[in-house]
Amino acid sequence: MWARILNSILGLWLMIAPGILDFGPAASDNGHIIGPVVITFAIIAMWEATRVLRKWNYPLAIWLLLAPWVLQYDSTIAIMSDVLTGVCILIFASVKGNVEKTYGGGWSSLWKNNSEDLLN
Repeated sequence: MWARILNSILGLWLMIAPGILDFGPAASDNGHIIGPVVITFAIIAMWEATRVLRKWNYPLAIWLLLAPWVLQYDSTIAIMSDVLTGVCILIFASVKGNVEKTYGGGWSSLWKNNSEDLLN
């Protein structure tokens, strides 16, 4: 869960960094759009049943690595912030976390004998 918390903090950083570091309009808009989405996926992925959503931050992190050149940022600080944040999001989104239970199971789970689960 620690990795999801750190990704949430990084998403918050994407939203507040433009105001603190005085980014240009392209970098500011990018941070204000990508930041809340990163936070959303990180918070949803905190629960074990929805942990796979952590991987949905991969495309956002890759976009952060490419955005400074695609959107032609005018600030070196904005470029460094987005690239470093993108790398950290990729790393933290790759952390699986502990798996204690299994969820789902597809059609085969309908035919298993679940009498022990019913008694508990």
